[in-house]
Amino acid sequence: MRTSTIMIDLKGPTLDTAQAAMTRRKRLFLLLAVLSAALGVVAAESPPQKAVWHLPLRDVVHPVAADYLERRLEEADRAGAEAVVIELDTPGGLGASMHEITTDMLATRTPVVVYVSPRGAQAASAGFFLLMASDVAAMAPDTVTGAAAAVGSEGQDLPETLGKKIEQDSLARIRGLAEARGRNATLAEEAISKARSFTAKEALEAKLIELLADDFDALLRDLDGRRIEKRPGEVRVLATREAPVHRVPMTTFERLLSILVNPTIAFLLLSLGGTALVVELYNPGAILPGVLGAIFLVLAFYGLSVMPVNATGVALIALALLFFIAEIKVTSFGLLSVAGVVCLVLGGLMLIETEEPALKVSRWAIGSLSLIVLASVAVLSIAVYTSHRRQVATGKEGLIGQIGTARGALSPRGKVFIQGEIWNAEAEDPVGEGESVEVVDVRDLKLRVRRTTASTF
Repeated sequence: MRTSTIMIDLKGPTLDTAQAAMTRRKRLFLLLAVLSAALGVVAAESPPQKAVWHLPLRDVVHPVAADYLERRLEEADRAGAEAVVIELDTPGGLGASMHEITTDMLATRTPVVVYVSPRGAQAASAGFFLLMASDVAAMAPDTVTGAAAAVGSEGQDLPETLGKKIEQDSLARIRGLAEARGRNATLAEEAISKARSFTAKEALEAKLIELLADDFDALLRDLDGRRIEKRPGEVRVLATREAPVHRVPMTTFERLLSILVNPTIAFLLLSLGGTALVVELYNPGAILPGVLGAIFLVLAFYGLSVMPVNATGVALIALALLFFIAEIKVTSFGLLSVAGVVCLVLGGLMLIETEEPALKVSRWAIGSLSLIVLASVAVLSIAVYTSHRRQVATGKEGLIGQIGTARGALSPRGKVFIQGEIWNAEAEDPVGEGESVEVVDVRDLKLRVRRTTASTF
């Protein structure tokens, strides 16, 4: 039995702040959705009458997933769907998004079935809450659910007072959802209080779920004839055996947004976008780095706008970029680069303010990007240092050591031909016409030369 713990972030801003943030996010998402529809990304399709809507959710529970399910549940209600089946596979997610989805599931008039599938899938943490909020809970063989205990971002126990507060809130929520559906509320609470996980067979025997179905077709056969009471006194008998299936996965646009709200992707876009703008500032007119940097930053800001971002993490990443810029200008023997890498690592670790491990920036990505940036800065620093040590090739210093030809006898004054130009010159010793000379000094536009055997070619 799997006992790995994946927590759910149930602490957060105040209710008014959270509602305001949610309203702004919904407006932004609606605007982007309208734009995508205008561009033909979202395809309009009339669903069949009395169809079973199939909504796959194989991702972390985040704001984009919440908006996707909210819109589809509303559309299913308007279309008079027979039932909505959410095919679920998730390691967990944000408590705010989970609460939004469960609220929408409870509010819809259409029966909602949550089906943990395919084999090997899980409905952990926030996913367990979605399973308990469904009108019918079903799982495929070899799937697991539960493990909804609250832990810290590194898997550690939370402080006693905070941990108890979050746990009691979670227990009350899961108990209410389980009791409303006639499920085993005691074992549902153990998924939180004891971080307990259940296999599909164990969940069925414990009456945490109603069905164990091998595949989607088997699920529809088992659902047929089942009585659902969405509202007191409103009993609905499902007719799913012969019902058409209307599959509504995320659109291309929604999948893109889902990728952007991945904390690791947002971190990489933020770091690379800032680096690209720095390159543009050092190479005005290059255009491509500036364009790519601006695009990366806009995409990163969208991803961060729908996640609980820690401003300190963003500030540390910005400070890292400043240190990398200063390393090129100031001789610090690599200390500024090291400070920049430290800030980049700390910024990545602190970027997302949540205890949900599934929503943390990948440590592998942080380490890889830090090494790449450190190597790049080292290469640039070496190039700058080498250029400073290179012999000057222009001006007075650029003439010293150059080889030329005497245009006439130098005894000691005369003319020499050097670098395509004729100069007045004075020789240390007499030089014959056509002999090679080397510049040893430049004084008042007059060269001091000496005879040499080196060739001018």
